[in-house]
Amino acid sequence: MDREKASIHSWSRRVLYLGFVLAVVVLGLGSRRYGTYLPVFVGEYAGDTLWALMVFLALGAVVPDARVSHRACIALLVSYSVEMSQLYQAPWLDALRHTRLGGLILGFGFLWSDVVCYSVGVALGAGTERLVLHYTGSVASEVNNGSVSSPRPN
Repeated sequence: MDREKASIHSWSRRVLYLGFVLAVVVLGLGSRRYGTYLPVFVGEYAGDTLWALMVFLALGAVVPDARVSHRACIALLVSYSVEMSQLYQAPWLDALRHTRLGGLILGFGFLWSDVVCYSVGVALGAGTERLVLHYTGSVASEVNNGSVSSPRPN
């Protein structure tokens, strides 16, 4: 029975993360489309920040019981790798980047400001999740109750 509760808990967390991913995607696309109506700083950097936050949240949907710090490190590694890949300009990769989806995922040119945005986006996601876990006591109550294994917040 405990394993069944843990499984239900993991699936409900996956659905929650996917909902957040969808919300962040909508915000990110909105920041690209309506960036001229936003304050200049927000319009310039929101998309890349939200992109990295989306990567962090997507990892939460894939591995919801992984530590927050592990997911944050993987999200940064993925984000930085995509940014570094922009230094490589192979014709097939450039053709992929010139599609709508390819451009949104892979970007076009390396910018140090994007690296900073990715760091901020992942930090916002990880920091928010740690605060939520801390203040809701969800991890502590599950461990003390003994009903489910703890998704370690660190």
